Amino acid sequence: MASDDCTKDDLLDDNRTDSAIDSYRSIQKSEEPQEPSIDFSGPTDKFSTADERLDSAYGSSSITVESLSEIVQGCTLSCAQEEQTESSELSEQENFLTTITEDGDTILHLAIIHEDEYITHQLIQLFPKEVLDIQNNLYQSPLHLATYLNLTEIAKSLVEKGASLELQDQNGNTALHVACQQGQVKCATEMTREVSPSKLAPILETQNWRGLACLHLAALNRQHQMMNLLMNKEADLNIQEGTSGKTALHLAVELHDVTSVKLLLNGGANVDAAMFNGCTPLHLAVGRQDTTIANLLFQSGADTMLRNMEDETALDLADGKNDILALFPFDDIQISGRSVVGMNF
Repeated sequence: MASDDCTKDDLLDDNRTDSAIDSYRSIQKSEEPQEPSIDFSGPTDKFSTADERLDSAYGSSSITVESLSEIVQGCTLSCAQEEQTESSELSEQENFLTTITEDGDTILHLAIIHEDEYITHQLIQLFPKEVLDIQNNLYQSPLHLATYLNLTEIAKSLVEKGASLELQDQNGNTALHVACQQGQVKCATEMTREVSPSKLAPILETQNWRGLACLHLAALNRQHQMMNLLMNKEADLNIQEGTSGKTALHLAVELHDVTSVKLLLNGGANVDAAMFNGCTPLHLAVGRQDTTIANLLFQSGADTMLRNMEDETALDLADGKNDILALFPFDDIQISGRSVVGMNF
C-alpha cells in the first residue's frame, strides 16, 4: 500500500566496496573505509566484482612508488630532447608510461593512490586527455581516485587538463557523485569552478545505478555545505530518484533532517512534489509523526488535501495523532472520508 511507503523508512545498509581505494586504505590504516551512514534501497549495481582485490600497486604490478620518480624524470628529460630522440625509442617509453596493470590501472592511477602529488602533477602535464580518462577495472578514472582521497589540487589539475566529469564508475557514480557522498566540498568546488551551467547540468542530473543524482546523495548523507554548493550551481531541486520518485526533499523528510528541509524549501524546492505513489513530503512527515517538519511544510504552503494512490491525504494519515492534527486548519469536516471543503452540493 502507498500508505506503507509513507510511513516506513526505506533506508538500507549498502554492503559494497566503493573502489580500489577502499581496500588499499583499509590495509594501510587497519580500519574499515567510511561508508555513508544512511543509504538508500534500489537496484543492484550494474557492475560488480566477485572478489575484493588488493590495490594494483601491491602484488599485481612491477611498478612501485619508489620507481615513479625515476620513470617520470626519465620521460621528462626525453620529452625535452624530443627532437633528438629516435621515434622508436620515444614510442617504447610512451608505451611503458601508459602500461595498464592487470587491474586496469595506469601509472597515473598508481601515483594518485600513493598520494604523491608531485609525481601526479608531472604525469598530468605529460599525458594527453585520452590517458587522463582511462578507467581501471572498477571503471574508476584518475579523477574518481583523486576525489575519493580528497586530493583537491590534483582534481583541479585533471579537470583543467580536460579530464571528463561525465565518466561513471562501476556503481554509476561520477567523480562529482563521489564528492557529494563524502562531503568533499573543496574538491567539488574546484572541479566545477570553470564549468558552464549548460555543461554542468547534465552531470548534475546523471543518476547512478541506484537512481541517485548528486543532490540525492548529498541529502542522504546530510552534506549541507554540498547541498548549498549544488544549489548555487543551479542543480534541479525537484529531480526524482529513479526507484520511487523521491526528491531530495522527500529524502530529507525521511531522515528527519530539519536543516536540509529548510535549505531545500528556502531554495525553492516544490513542497508538493509527488513520488510515483503520489506521496508528498507532507504525507511522509505526517506518517512519521514529525511535527516539526510537518509544520515547516505546512507553513511553506503544503497542500493538505493532495491524495496519494491509496486516496489518502496527509490529514487521513494524521488521524488519531493530536499533535499533528493541531497543525491543520479547522476545515477538515469530512463526509465518507472526503473533506467538505471544495465539494459541490
